[in-house]
Amino acid sequence: MEEQVLEGKLVSASKTVMTEMIMPNDTNPMGNLMGGYLMRWMDIACAVCAARHTESLVATVSVDHISFHEPIHLGDVITLTAQVTRAFNTTVEIFVEVSAADITGANPRQSNHAYFSFVALDKSTGRPIKVPPVIPITNEEKKHFEVASRRRELRLILAGKLKPENALELRHFFTEFK
Repeated sequence: MEEQVLEGKLVSASKTVMTEMIMPNDTNPMGNLMGGYLMRWMDIACAVCAARHTESLVATVSVDHISFHEPIHLGDVITLTAQVTRAFNTTVEIFVEVSAADITGANPRQSNHAYFSFVALDKSTGRPIKVPPVIPITNEEKKHFEVASRRRELRLILAGKLKPENALELRHFFTEFK
């Protein structure tokens, strides 16, 4: 059977921007956005981005470390910007950044970021399918692309799906010095 070769796609083709206003129902007793709501919105923005890139259904496979740098307050408006960083065989890695500002745009700040991984799924069978490669153009896109294989290896090691000694790029971090 002949292997299907998929045409690469630009990062900009699937870039997704989502905006939310923080309402009373979204906050904790201190008037700050609850972390779980933010993670949900991050997952949604990333899933839309991944589905646009793969032109298929997607499912979240993993989420890298999410840190909360700046609080997001009641009445703030957040902007989530998601973009594909790299495609592997059946998965894509998505980088999402969250910025916050008040309703007028004053007091802008970066608040969070994370990397999400998604598997592309066939619409009829639900089985993983091949994904198109990513074509990075800007310097930032190229940096994300180049380091993505190391992030992927680390995710696989931490999930127990790759033995550290079999890692190509991170093996030296897990081997003892003699």
